[in-house]
Amino acid sequence: MDSISTQLGTRNQWVWLVRQLSKDPEWLSAKVKFFLPNTDLGCRNEAADPSQRVLLQLGELHAQGPATWRAFIHCVCMELEVPLELEVLLLSTWGQHGDGFPSPWDIGEENPPERQLQHGLKRPLPSCGSSPRPKQSRKQQLELAKRYLQLLRTSAQQRYDGKFPGPGQPHAFQQAYIPTILQWSRATAAFDTQGAAVPGSPWADGGADMSIQDLFNSRTNKGPRVTVLLGKAGMGKTTLTRWLCRKWADGQLDCFQALFLFEFRQLNLITSVLTLPQLLFDLYLSPEAGSDAVFQYLEENASGVLLIFDGLEEALHPSSSKETLGPEALGPALALFSGLCRGTLLPGCRVMATSRPGKLPDCLPTEAATIHMWGFDGPRVEEFVCCFFSNQPSQEAALAELQANGHLRSLCAVPALCQVACLCLHHLLPGMAPGQSAALLPTVTQNYLQMVLALSPRGHHRAAESLLGLAEVALRGLETGKVIFSAGDIPPSTMAFGAALGLLTSFCVRTGPGQQETGYAFTHLSLQEFFAALHLMTSPKVDQVTLASHVTLHSRWVLRTKARPGLLDHLPTFLAGLASCTCQPLLSRLTQHCEAGLGAKQATVIQALKKLATRRLTGPKVIELCHCVGETQATELASLMARSLPYQLPFHNFPLTYADLAALTNILGHRDVPIHLDFDGCPLEPHCPEALAGCGQVENLSFKSRKCGDSFAEALSRSLPTMGSLKKLGLAGSSITARGIYHLVQALPLCPQLEEASFQDNQLKDQEVLSIVEVLPRLPWLRKLDLSHNSVSLSTLLRLTKVAVRCPTIRMLQVRKADLIILLFPPTETAAELHGARDLQGNTSPRKEAQSRNLTLRLQKCQLSVCVVEELIAQLREGPNLDEMDLSGNQLENEGCRLMAEAASRLHLARKLDLSDNGLSLAGVPCILRAVSMCRTLADLHISLMHKTVVLTFAPELDEQEENQERAAFLDSLMLQAPSELPLCALHIRLTHCGLQAEHLDQVCTAWGGSCRLSHLDLSGNALGDDGVAQLAQWLPGLGALLSLNLSENGLSLDAVFSLARCFSTVPWVLHLEVGFEGQHVILRGDRRARDLSTGGSLPELPAGARCSGFGQRCIPRSLCLRECRLEPPSLTHLCETLEKCPGPLEVKLSHVVLSDQSLDTLLGHLPRLPQLSLLQLSQTPLSPRSPFLLVHLFSLCPRVQKVDLRSLHDATLHFRPSDEQKGRCCCRLTGCGLGQKHVEPLCQMLRRCEDLSQLDLSANQLGNAGLRCLLEHLPGLPISGSLRLSDSSISQESALCLLESLSACPRVREASMNLGSERGLWIHFSRQEQTAKTLRLRECSFQREHMSRLATGLSQACQLTELTLSWCCLGLEDLIVLLSLVSRPEGLLSLRVEEPWIGRAGLLSLLQVYTHTSGNVTKISISETQKQLCIQLKFPRQENPEAVALRLAHCDLGTHHSLLVRQLMETCTWLRQLSLSQVNLCYASCLLLRNFLLSLSELKKFRLTSSCVTSEGLGHLASGLSHCHHLEELDLSNNQLGEEGAKVLSGALEGKRWLKRLESVISECLVPKK
Repeated sequence: MDSISTQLGTRNQWVWLVRQLSKDPEWLSAKVKFFLPNTDLGCRNEAADPSQRVLLQLGELHAQGPATWRAFIHCVCMELEVPLELEVLLLSTWGQHGDGFPSPWDIGEENPPERQLQHGLKRPLPSCGSSPRPKQSRKQQLELAKRYLQLLRTSAQQRYDGKFPGPGQPHAFQQAYIPTILQWSRATAAFDTQGAAVPGSPWADGGADMSIQDLFNSRTNKGPRVTVLLGKAGMGKTTLTRWLCRKWADGQLDCFQALFLFEFRQLNLITSVLTLPQLLFDLYLSPEAGSDAVFQYLEENASGVLLIFDGLEEALHPSSSKETLGPEALGPALALFSGLCRGTLLPGCRVMATSRPGKLPDCLPTEAATIHMWGFDGPRVEEFVCCFFSNQPSQEAALAELQANGHLRSLCAVPALCQVACLCLHHLLPGMAPGQSAALLPTVTQNYLQMVLALSPRGHHRAAESLLGLAEVALRGLETGKVIFSAGDIPPSTMAFGAALGLLTSFCVRTGPGQQETGYAFTHLSLQEFFAALHLMTSPKVDQVTLASHVTLHSRWVLRTKARPGLLDHLPTFLAGLASCTCQPLLSRLTQHCEAGLGAKQATVIQALKKLATRRLTGPKVIELCHCVGETQATELASLMARSLPYQLPFHNFPLTYADLAALTNILGHRDVPIHLDFDGCPLEPHCPEALAGCGQVENLSFKSRKCGDSFAEALSRSLPTMGSLKKLGLAGSSITARGIYHLVQALPLCPQLEEASFQDNQLKDQEVLSIVEVLPRLPWLRKLDLSHNSVSLSTLLRLTKVAVRCPTIRMLQVRKADLIILLFPPTETAAELHGARDLQGNTSPRKEAQSRNLTLRLQKCQLSVCVVEELIAQLREGPNLDEMDLSGNQLENEGCRLMAEAASRLHLARKLDLSDNGLSLAGVPCILRAVSMCRTLADLHISLMHKTVVLTFAPELDEQEENQERAAFLDSLMLQAPSELPLCALHIRLTHCGLQAEHLDQVCTAWGGSCRLSHLDLSGNALGDDGVAQLAQWLPGLGALLSLNLSENGLSLDAVFSLARCFSTVPWVLHLEVGFEGQHVILRGDRRARDLSTGGSLPELPAGARCSGFGQRCIPRSLCLRECRLEPPSLTHLCETLEKCPGPLEVKLSHVVLSDQSLDTLLGHLPRLPQLSLLQLSQTPLSPRSPFLLVHLFSLCPRVQKVDLRSLHDATLHFRPSDEQKGRCCCRLTGCGLGQKHVEPLCQMLRRCEDLSQLDLSANQLGNAGLRCLLEHLPGLPISGSLRLSDSSISQESALCLLESLSACPRVREASMNLGSERGLWIHFSRQEQTAKTLRLRECSFQREHMSRLATGLSQACQLTELTLSWCCLGLEDLIVLLSLVSRPEGLLSLRVEEPWIGRAGLLSLLQVYTHTSGNVTKISISETQKQLCIQLKFPRQENPEAVALRLAHCDLGTHHSLLVRQLMETCTWLRQLSLSQVNLCYASCLLLRNFLLSLSELKKFRLTSSCVTSEGLGHLASGLSHCHHLEELDLSNNQLGEEGAKVLSGALEGKRWLKRLESVISECLVPKK
C-alpha cells in the first residue's frame, strides 16, 4: 500500500474514532482519566463541540507515547462494538509495535487545535528552595496561601472523586464508604484531666472501640500529634486515607486547613534527596506563585496541617533514629517523615501513618497513638452488601446467601474480600439457585477466580491469553519487588484487559522535581499475588521444584527480623487454593485442557503442605498454615494438621482477626483430642471470638491482652455456651467494664462443665466482682475462680467473706493485696449434692450442715482494722469449720489480735490462724497468751515482734479423733496413760525476738497460768539476762513437764549456766542442757520418758543408757554441753558442786573451752566426788603437755575411770564405769601428744598402778628407737592384757631388732608385728597367761648384710618364738643362706617365711640351695614362685636319719653337681615330712634332681606340685622318685597339664601305696581306679 493510501486509511480511522467516541463521552473520559490520572478534563468538557472535545482528548492520549496509545486502541477494540474489519485496521495500524506512529496532526490537518497546557496539568516551576525567598507583604502572603489552600481542595476533589478502586463495582456502590472497626491500642501521652475522658471517649480506655470521627475530634488535639493506623492487608487502610482526603475536600474536616497524602510505594521511586518544601510542592501540588510565602504560612499554622503517609511498612530507605533535619536540609523521604514525627520539621503539624502490624520503625516517637484497624463485623457486612446491591431483591438474596454460608460470611470480615464476594454474588445470583454459594464460593481463591471469570468479556477470543499475560506481569513484579509499573512494563493488550476489568489502577507518579509519569498497579496487592499464583500454577515454564519453593510460611512478625514485609506473604495461600480439586476445571480452561501437568502441580503443593503440617511451628505460621489448608479443601490434609498440633498451642504478640480464628476453628474441627489455646499479648479483632462458636475441641481457652474490651467480651459470651468441652477459661489483662461483664455473667451459667475461670487484671469494680461471684452456685464443676488485680473495696471484701461462708461449694477465699482467688470443692462434692442433703435432713441446723466442709480464709494485706473484726467473727460463727484463717498484713493491733485469739476456739479452726504484721506490741503478748490459755486444740503459738509474726497452729478437736480410738489406745499403752482418755495436744509456745526482760516474766507466766499441755517453750532472741534466767528457773517447776526450753540469744553468762544446771536436781524433766556462748545458744531438753515420770507414770522397760538408783526408781541419762567459754577454777568448782546433786548418769561435754593446768587440776580433782558421772568429754580444747600424765593419774585417783582417750592435746574423753562397778578393765589412748623418750619412764610408772590395762595406744608420738627401747624394757612390768599400738612413730631397723631381742623378756606377748613401710607402726598383742609359742612379723624393714648376725642371734635366743615372717625386707639369697646357717637353738621348732621379689625368678635349683645350709633338720619345705615366697620349718637339735644315710650312699653319684646338691639336701632334710612346690617351672635337670631327692625322703608324707609346668620326660623322673616314697599320705598334683600318658606313668608309680589317703589331680578319675 502506498503512502497516500495509508494516509487515507488512517484519516478514515480517526474519523471513525471521533464519530464513535462522541457517542459515549463518559467512557472516553474514564479512559483518559485512567491513562492520564493527573489531567483535569473540566475545560474540555465545557467545549460546545463534542467532536472537538473528543479530538482534544485523543490528542492528549496520543501525546503520551506509543505504549499508552496502543493500550487505548486495545481498550477500544475490547470494550466497544467495533466492526471486525475496522478492528483489524485499528490493531494493524496502532495496536502493534512498529516504526510508524501516525497522529491526527500528521495526516492533513491544516489548522490543528492549539495544544495549550490544560488547567489540570501542573505547571512546571523551579524547584522549591533553590532560590532565596523574595520579600512579600503580609497581605500578599495570605492571598497566595489562600489561593494555594483552595487549589489543594480542588485537586483533592479531582483526585478522590468518591470512586474507590476496585474491580467491576456497580455504579451505586462507588459513592458509598463503610467504615471498618477502629480500636485504640496505645496512647502514652498525658492528657488534660480537666477535659477528662468520659465513657465512650477514645481516650477513656486503651482498648476501646472508636469511630472515624474520633480520629480528629477536638479532644484528640490535646493528645499525641502522631497517629499510626495498623491493619492487615485488605482492611481498607488506603481506602480510608483517600476517603479522609475526600471528606476534607468537601469541608467536613474543618480542623485542618491543608491535607497532604503520600504513599510510600510512590516515594520509594524517588532516589534523590529532598527538602520538605520540595516534598510538599514539587511532589504533591505546586502553588501557582510564591511557594516560599505559602510554606511560611504552613509553618506558622502547622497545627492546621495534616500529613498522611500510607504504607509505612513499604518504606525502603532506612532512616537513623537519631537523624534530625532542618527545614532546608536534604534527606530521603523517610528522613523527612521522621523529622515531621519528631517535630523538627513543621513543628505542631499532625501526622498520620498507615502500616501493617508489626514492630514500627524507630523514627516514630514513643508517644505516638496507635489505632488498630479491623475488618467488618456482622452489621457492617450487611451495610456493605446493602450499599453494593442497588435493588431490594438483590440485597435480600445476597444477605440470604451470607446467612446460609458461614464460611463466606467469615471471609467478608475482611473488607477487600467482602468486596470480591459481593462482586461474585452480583454476577452469580441471577442464575444461581438459593444456597449454592457454599459450593461456588468456598474459599478465598475461588472467590478471586469467580470474580475474574465474571468480569472477563464473554466470547472474547483472547481473554485467557490476556489473563495469563496479566499473571506473568504480576509474578515478575513480585519477584523484583515492583508493585508500580510503567506503560512499557505491561503489553498493550494486557493493559487494556486489566483496565477493562478494573484489575489495574493508574495514578500520576512523581519521581522528582518536575518529573512525572503515569504509573499502573493492581487494585490491591493481594490481587497481584493471586495472579502471580495463577501464573505459577498454569505456566508450562514453571516446574514443580520452583513451584514447591514458593510454598513457604512467613512469620507475620513484621519488621522483627527484616526491614520491610515481603511481597509474597499471601502467595502460598493462593497456591493452596489453586491446588483444590474444585479449581481444576477452571484452570483447565486457562491452560487449554492440560490436565496432567496441572494435576502434578496441584499434588506438589499438597505434598509441600503435608510436610509443613507435621512440623513444630510458631503461632503465626500455624495460622497461615490453617489458611492454606483450608483453601485446599482437602479433608485428609486438614486431619493431618489437626493431629499434629500440640496439646498446648500458644499465640503470642501478633494480631489475629476473625478470619484467622475461623481458619483455626476449621482445622480444629478435624481433631479428635482436646487442645489448649493460649492468646497472650495478641491484638484481637473485637468480634473474633464468634469464630470459635461450636468448637468442641477446645478444653482450655485463655486471652491476655489490654485490647480486649467490652465488644470482645460480648462476642465471647455468644460463643462460650457452644463450646461443650471447655473446662478452663482465662480472660486476663483486658479492658472489660460492667457492660462486658454483664454479657459474660449471662453466659457462664450456660457452661456448667467449666472447672476454672480467671478474670484477673480486668479493672473490674465492686459490683462486677459480686455479680461474677453470685454465679458460683450455678457452676457445679468449678474448682477455681481468679479475680485478682481488680478494684475491690473493704465493704465488698466483707460481702465476699459472707458469700464464702454461705456458699456450700467454696473451700477457700484468698485475698492478698490485689490477689483474689476462690477455690471450690471438687466435683464429688457439688453444690447440688450438699443442697440435697440439707433438704433430706429437714431440721438440720446451718451449723450442722456446715460441718461437711472446711473453709480456708486468707485475707492478707487488706487494711482490715479492729472495727471490722467483730463483724467478721459474727459471720464466721455461723459458717463451717475453718481449716485456716490468715489475717496477716492488716491493721488489727493489740485489741483486734486479742479478739481473734479469743474467738479461735469458738471458730473451730483446724489448722492455723495467722495474725502476723498486724501491729501487735509487747503489751499485747500477755493478752494473746491469756486468750489462748484454755484452748484445748492449740498446738503451736509463735510470736515474734521483730519479724512481725503471730501464728496460732491448731490440732484436730477431740471428737474428730474418735475414729482413731484404737490407735490412740495403743499409743496410750506405750505412754502408760489411761486408754479411756485421749491425750491432749502437746503445745509449743515460741515468744522469740519480743524484747522480753526479767520484769516481763511474771506477766507472761501468770497469763499462761501453767498447763501440763505445754511441751516446748521458746524464749530465744529476748533480753532476759542472768536475772531473768534465774527467775525463770524458779517458774519451771510450775510450768509442767516440758520437752524443750530455748533461751538462746538472751545475753547470758556462766551465772545463767549455774542456775540452769541446778535444774537437773530441781526439775525432773530437764535431761539435757546445751550452752554455746559464741552463738548464744542455750537449750534445755527433756524427753517423753522424763515427761511421763514427772506426771506419775512408769516405763515398762529401761531405755538404753538408763539405770536404777533404787527399788522402783528410774535413772534417766542427763547431759551438760558447754561450748565457747573460759572456765576458771572458781567457775569449775561452782559448776561441779552444782552437779554433785544431779541424779545420774550424767554426761559432761565441754567443747571449744579454755582450760589452764590449774583449771584442769580442779576439774579432775572433783571427779571422784561425782559418782553419777558417766562421761567427761573435752573437745577442741587446747591442753598442756602435762595433761597426759594428769589423765593417766586418774586411773589411781578415781577407780571408776574406765577409759582415757587423749588425742593431739585437743580432744580428751573420759569414760566412767558405774559406781557399783569399782573394778574392771581399763583403756588408755594417748595419741599425738608429743611424748618422747624422757616421758616413757614416768608414764610407765603411772601405768603400773592400773590393775588391768586392756589397751595402750601411744601412736603418733615422738618415741623414736630410744623411746621404743625404753618402753620395751618396761613392758614386762606393765599390766597390759590386750594390745599395745605404736603407729606413726619414728622407728627403724634398730627397733625391729630390739623388738626381737626383747621378746624373750616378755613372757605374756603372743604376737608382734612391725611395719616400716608406708603403714609404719608396731602392734603387740598380749595374753593374761605366759605364752610358749610366739609369732613375729616384720615387713619392709630393709635389713642389710650386717644385720644378719644380730637377727640370727635374736632368733637363737628367743626360744619361745616359733614363727617368723620377713616380708619385703630386702633379704637376698646369700643373706638368707647366712641367716639360716647362723640360727641355732637347743631345741624346738622354728618356722621361717620369706617373701621377696627375687624368689619368683631365682629358679628351683637355686632355691633348694637355701635348705642345704641350715643348722637344724628341715621338716617342711614350701616354694611358690608366683607368690614370691618360700617357707622352711626347722627342728632343733639336728639329728641323722639312718635310713636316709643308706639311701644317700646308694643312689648318689658324687661326681656331678646335681648329685652334690642332692647329697647336701639329704643331710639337712632327712626328717622332711612335707614338700610343697607351687607355680614352679620344672626343667629336665630340676626333675632329675627332684627324682634323686625324693629317693632319700623316707619320712615324706605330703607332696604338693600344683599349677606348675612339667615335661613328659620330667614327669617320668618325678614318677620314679614318688614310687620310693612308701609313707606318702597326701599327693596334690592339681592344675597341671599331665595328659593321659602322664596319668598312666603316675598310676604305675602309685601302685602299692597303702598309706595314701588323699589324691588331687585334674585326672584323678584315671588314677584312683588303678590304685
